[in-house]
Amino acid sequence: MAPVAPLVPLVHGAAMPQLGLGTWPMDDRQAERAVAGAIEAGYRLFDTAENYGNERGVGRGLRAGGAPRDELFVTTKFNAEWHGVDLVAKAFDAAAGRLGVDYIDLLLVHWPNPGRNRYVDAWRGLSALLADGRVRAVGTSNFKPAHLERIMTETGLVPDVNQIQLSPAVARGPAVAFHTEHGIVTESWSPIGGQGLAVLDEPVIVELADRHRRTPAQVVLRWHVQLGLVPIPKSGNPARMAQNLDVFDFELSDEDHAAVAALDRSESAAVDSDAFGH
Repeated sequence: MAPVAPLVPLVHGAAMPQLGLGTWPMDDRQAERAVAGAIEAGYRLFDTAENYGNERGVGRGLRAGGAPRDELFVTTKFNAEWHGVDLVAKAFDAAAGRLGVDYIDLLLVHWPNPGRNRYVDAWRGLSALLADGRVRAVGTSNFKPAHLERIMTETGLVPDVNQIQLSPAVARGPAVAFHTEHGIVTESWSPIGGQGLAVLDEPVIVELADRHRRTPAQVVLRWHVQLGLVPIPKSGNPARMAQNLDVFDFELSDEDHAAVAALDRSESAAVDSDAFGH
């Protein structure tokens, strides 16, 4: 029987699986095949974005996978051109149309783009979608605590999720602490490395994998899960997808966590969302 990720409650009432499938940088064809296979393997959380250019493929994969829609948790993100109170509804309509869904489980502002100074209006637009039920949860991606503080102060609405670059090499401790303080779930993109921060070959990870009789990726994903994070590893390989989901039946010790913590290269290793965005 395929493993099943436990559900994590979100602040506005929805619940999301604690591990999902990322789809960057798959094209439509790759995404369709990966998503359909992932559903068969037991995945129920799927992450895409307007900027990935694969929402249509993700949608086809969701339908081909055969799982009931209410069992699936579909996340997508919109670009800076939709940062406006009324523009967000247009972004939703376009994304839902590409995905072929009537509602989106979690819709995210992909980057704050603070130089444009419109992300608060984008957040107000998401608030309206949440109120009328077109989305089940709302969130942000790549927002720093200062960005989050501003949207919460100016609108009174707390994000369900902030999706950020996070792995043992860039552990984002201050951001995670801020999220926890405010009831925001932390979702990890590039959870097993990437962006020049590969961790799977690190000796400590290899040693832990040998000791626990797991793959290095399973050790890293278990690290995320035990910290209460929601990792979304990308893979189109059926065997690796199955392995990545199979991390809920072993434990890392406090000593294991301390060893992994030594890999953190600090906030400076993360992509700077004050300088980058689309």
